[in-house]
Amino acid sequence: MGTRDAVFECDSKIVSDVVSQYQAIVICYSNPSVAIDNVLVEIRQKLQEIRMMQISHSIEEGKMNSLDSDAFDYKGNPVDRTKTGGWLSAVQILGIEMCERLSSMAIIVNLVTYLVDTMHMTSASASNFASTSGGTSYLLCLFGGIVADSFLGRYWTIAIAAVIHAGGACLLAISTALPNLRPPPCDPALSNKCVKANSLQMGIFTIAVYLTNIGMGGIKSSVPGFGTDQFDQKDAKENAQMSRFFDRFHFVTNLGTLLAVTVLVYIQDEVGRSLAYGICATSMILAILVFVLGTKRHRYKKRFGTPLLQILQVIVAAVMKRKKTFPSNVSALYEDPSQESIIYHTDKFCCLDKAAIITSIDSGTPNPWRLCTVTMVEKVKMLVKLLPIWATTIIFWTIHAQLGSFSVQQAATMDRSIGKFQIPPASLYAFFVLAIMITLATYDRLIMPLMKKTRYSQGLTSLQKVGLGLFFSILGMAAAALVEKRRLSVFEANRGTVITTLPISTFFLLPQFIIVGIGEAFMLSGELDFFTNNAPNGMKAISTGLYLTTTSFGMFLSTILVTILTNYTGRSGGHNWLPPSINDGRLDYFYWLLALLTLINLGFYIVCAIRFIPNSKEIVTDMSGGAIDTPPREENV
Repeated sequence: MGTRDAVFECDSKIVSDVVSQYQAIVICYSNPSVAIDNVLVEIRQKLQEIRMMQISHSIEEGKMNSLDSDAFDYKGNPVDRTKTGGWLSAVQILGIEMCERLSSMAIIVNLVTYLVDTMHMTSASASNFASTSGGTSYLLCLFGGIVADSFLGRYWTIAIAAVIHAGGACLLAISTALPNLRPPPCDPALSNKCVKANSLQMGIFTIAVYLTNIGMGGIKSSVPGFGTDQFDQKDAKENAQMSRFFDRFHFVTNLGTLLAVTVLVYIQDEVGRSLAYGICATSMILAILVFVLGTKRHRYKKRFGTPLLQILQVIVAAVMKRKKTFPSNVSALYEDPSQESIIYHTDKFCCLDKAAIITSIDSGTPNPWRLCTVTMVEKVKMLVKLLPIWATTIIFWTIHAQLGSFSVQQAATMDRSIGKFQIPPASLYAFFVLAIMITLATYDRLIMPLMKKTRYSQGLTSLQKVGLGLFFSILGMAAAALVEKRRLSVFEANRGTVITTLPISTFFLLPQFIIVGIGEAFMLSGELDFFTNNAPNGMKAISTGLYLTTTSFGMFLSTILVTILTNYTGRSGGHNWLPPSINDGRLDYFYWLLALLTLINLGFYIVCAIRFIPNSKEIVTDMSGGAIDTPPREENV
């Protein structure tokens, strides 16, 4: 019997007693010898009991309504929404994200200048180090999500990753502060002969950078999910707050990036890198303390494991049964009717269907590594459908990688003065971030209201946004190539003169930062929306991982291209495109090559986008009351 029923039964008994007392009063009127006052006192007592029971019931019901059955406190008990989670916990979590962006971007955008000017690496080697480092950090985001979902949980993943990130920043501060951990400056008396960093110096610096990458991977993979865990989707008020959480998330991300590429980059160049990295470490330590102080207030959710395991099970089962004959009737394939939802069989990627073929070995309790349900196979098919779009977006992030490497090296050779103030080369990245923010705001506040008045009221589709991102990246590389050609001509005109800064303004580089920034605004929103909305239920984390791996592989592709060009251009008397100094190379050729490759890639992307059939979101109810995902409808994007 529920609480409400018990209270109702008690109330009924009390009311029945009151009625009996009322009948007693009637008797009293007919028999004056009976004491009416005693009966009235008893009635008042019964009514008071009713009021107390109602108050108790209201309090109990309020407590029940304030409980979030899907979340738990740090002791594992159901949480009270009035005492846990909400914006207070969300702000503590966002503090970690902001400090991670502040620290990571301060390291990433100014990494190449330190490697070239202090560690005396060649231009191409420094670019490769930065690209590989960035690619690794985004790839670690995928593994960080797996660790959080399957082993540690989001809270401990964030806490441990933040400590590792702070440790890496501390080691960077020490590495840049101690003279023995960096090579001596170039000797002007020997035509600026430079001694490269030895293995110990480079080893400690590399360990420090990759520790921050590990921390970044754990933080970025878990902060959005743990932040949304602080809001109850079943409560209308908290559900609305959760939608605003992502606005705050993107705001603190951009704010941390802007502070990094302006304030901290300036401190690195004008005061000292050790101080800047020390600020990064200190801010992260403070964010960790604030985060840990909210341990008792945070809401936690159960770990359900990673869907990556289900994908591996389908692949392994399909490979093991690759020689099995496919049944003539698809109804013979294995399906579990007890599932909450099932997905109809489709005819695409039939090789994966063999994972659902029932054999004599599969009798009894099915082994998921040998026999998978049709629903599980269809979910994997939905992910496979995303791969062509995924592959054709990788090269955008190859272009993005150049803004933090070769574009910064270009800026270092150009006139960066505004009066007596010198703009740090890496601070040009601030214009890139501003371009993203302004583009997103313009689209949301200006373009979308105008489109709502037309037949395109839904705005641009996710695939159209991605296409625009690729198109703007081509324009950005074309602009970069033209500016680099002009910069080289200025260098040739001043060859032989003793100058450290070329007489050409660094503001000529703004178009490539701004144009690529506009493209990234469309790419970010379009790519994330595409992977999230087209991923099957239960595999949203994998879709986010696919989105992050495009960034990672794009940066790895940059490393591969630079390595190939460094090794093969300049042979047989040709001009080396990427020599140790960009002043002696043809960086403009490299930019034109990227523009050409992206143009070809755009053609493939358009074909893939036209052929892509989105996964239907239509749900119907079966005879047993369960939900059935209908198969994809044949419709154009």
